[in-house]
Amino acid sequence: MSPNRPRRRAHRRAVTSVFASAAALAAFAGLGQLATAGPAQARPGGHPDRTTDLQLLALNDFHGNLEPPAGSSGRVTEQEPDGSTKSVDAGGAEYLASSLRTARKGHARTLTVAAGDIVGASPLLSGLFHDEPTVEAMNKLGLDVTSVGNHEFDEGKDELLRLQRGGCHPVDGCYEPGRTFTGADYPILSANVVDEKTGRTLLPPYAVKNVKGVKVGFIGVTLEGTPDIVSAAGVKGLKFLDEAETINKYTKVLQRQGVHAIVALVHEGGYPTSSAYNYDCDAGGSGSGLSGPIVDIAQKVSPEVDTLVTAHTHNAYVCTIPDPAGRPRLVTSAASYGRLFTELDMKYDWRTHDIVRASVKGTNHVVDRTQPKAADLPRLIDHWRTLADPVANKPVGYLSGDVPRTGDNTAESPLGDLIADAQLAHARSLDSGTDLALMNPGGIRADLVYAASGGEGDGVVTYGEGFAVQPFSNTVNVKTLTGAQLLTVLRQQVSGPNAAVPKFLQISEGLTYTLDLSRSGADRVVADSVRLNGAPLDPAGTYRVAMNSFLAGGGDGFTELANGTDQLVGGDDLAALVDYLTAHSSAAAPYTPTAADRITVVR
Repeated sequence: MSPNRPRRRAHRRAVTSVFASAAALAAFAGLGQLATAGPAQARPGGHPDRTTDLQLLALNDFHGNLEPPAGSSGRVTEQEPDGSTKSVDAGGAEYLASSLRTARKGHARTLTVAAGDIVGASPLLSGLFHDEPTVEAMNKLGLDVTSVGNHEFDEGKDELLRLQRGGCHPVDGCYEPGRTFTGADYPILSANVVDEKTGRTLLPPYAVKNVKGVKVGFIGVTLEGTPDIVSAAGVKGLKFLDEAETINKYTKVLQRQGVHAIVALVHEGGYPTSSAYNYDCDAGGSGSGLSGPIVDIAQKVSPEVDTLVTAHTHNAYVCTIPDPAGRPRLVTSAASYGRLFTELDMKYDWRTHDIVRASVKGTNHVVDRTQPKAADLPRLIDHWRTLADPVANKPVGYLSGDVPRTGDNTAESPLGDLIADAQLAHARSLDSGTDLALMNPGGIRADLVYAASGGEGDGVVTYGEGFAVQPFSNTVNVKTLTGAQLLTVLRQQVSGPNAAVPKFLQISEGLTYTLDLSRSGADRVVADSVRLNGAPLDPAGTYRVAMNSFLAGGGDGFTELANGTDQLVGGDDLAALVDYLTAHSSAAAPYTPTAADRITVVR
C-alpha cells in the first residue's frame, strides 16, 4: 500500500475551511489544498435583512459508540412538566445521523461541530480498528469541525495525526485488501497543544467556516490537565497550555482577519445541579446551575467569543455564564455517547459580521431510538460488524444479574469490585505476594448487563462487552508501597486535584476502610479504619499493590502511586478480566455481583 496519504475528498455542503497561522499550516502539512474564502458579502444576493439565521448542532464525548450503548450508558434522564423524571433510551450512530439530518431541515446555514473525545475509550466495534469506523461515521453524518479531547491522545500523537490525515495503521495495516483509510473530512483543532521544542500547535488552532457568506471562526482546545489523565507515552513531547488564555490569543488572531463570529470548542466541562438533560440551568439566575472547571474558563474567555461548546464531564447542560464584561453567554454540553445533541440557533449580523449575542438560544435534544434509522449508517456499521463479530461474540463468562459501574466516579460499584478482584488474581499469578489491587473508576467505561443488546443470550458476557468495559489496553502492574504511602493514596481520592470532585478507587476483596463525609479534606478517609484482611494498616509495613499502568504512572491525581518501587509489569487488563470471568463463572454457576460494601460511607 502506498505510504502517501490519499487526496482529500470534497467537503460536503460546500463549506469553506480556512486554517490558522503559517506555523499551524506547517504542522498540518499534507492535509491537502485548502480553499480560501472569497470576499465576504454584506448581504448575499441583495437580501434586504440586516441579519440571517445560523444553526449550530453540537456533539461531545461520542467515544466511538456506533451501536446504541447498553445499560445506563444508553439512557438519559428527562424532566417532566410535573417535576418528575423518567429514563429515556437514547443513542446510536444510526439514530444520531437521523436526528441531525432532521434538525438541519429548513436551515440554509447550518454547521455541525464537536468538542472532543469523538474517539478513544470506544467499544470494540470501533476500538478494535483504532476508531477508523467512528471517523468514517462522522464523515457520513456531516461533522464540520471538532476540538481535540484527552482521549484522542490514548494511542499517542502520531495515531491522532493518522486519524486526521488517513493511511493504514502502522502495526495492524489496512483491514481489507484494496481499502485504505482516508481520514477525517473535518479538521481536528488543538490550539493549546504545542510541541515542547518548537512551540508549534500539533494540529491547527482554529478553522474558519464560510457558509453562504457567513464566516464563523472555531477555536478548539482540550483541558490543560490532559497529561494527568492519559498515559505519559501518549503526550510525550507535548505541552498543554491554559485554555482561556489560548482561546483569547486566537480570538485576536481571528479578529485581525475580519472574523468576528467566534465559537470556542472546549474539551472541559462542568457539573449541573440536575441530572435531567432538559432542566432549567438558569432558574436561580445566570451561572447558578453549573459548577466546575468550565465556569472559571468561561468567566475568563474574551467577551468577543459568542458561545462555548464544552465536554469532558459527560453531563448535559445549556447554561448562561457571565463573560468578563458581565454579559450573559451560553455554555453547552450534550452529555456523551451520542445520546443527545445540542441545537444552537442565532442571528448573524451582516453589518458587524458578528453573532447577535442576545439571539443565541440553545436546546439539548434526545437522540431517540424510536425514529427511523439513517439509511447509510447501518450499512457502515454492518460492514465493520462483519469484521469484528468473530472476536466480539466469543463468550467469556456468565452473570446472574447486572454488574453496574458508577457513572460519576464517586462511589464503590459492583463492577469496580469485580475488576479489582480480577487484577488481584492476575497479579498473584505473577507475584504470589500481591496484597491488594486498586482500579481507577474512570477506566471503567460501561456496565456489564445481564440482558445485553447483542442478542447473545441472557447472562452471557462476550469479549465485545468486556472490551466496552475496559478498552484502554493498559497492563496490570505491581508495585511496593509502604502503609503510609497507601494511606496517602486513599486520601488522594478526596484531596489535591480530587478535592472538589472526588474519585473513589475501586478496591479488591480484603481491603476495607471508612469514608466520613462529615469531615473535610483528606481526613475524610479515616486512618485507623483501614484494614487489610481484618488487620490494621501498618504505616511502616510494605505492601505489594496491583494497579493498571495508568495509575502506576500517577494518573487521575494519584501521584503517590508513581512513587512505588520494585515494579512488575503484567499482562493486559482486559485479559485479566476475561480470565477471571472464565475461571469464576459458568452457565450453571454464573458470577454474582458483590454488594459493593468494602467502603463504609458515613454521611
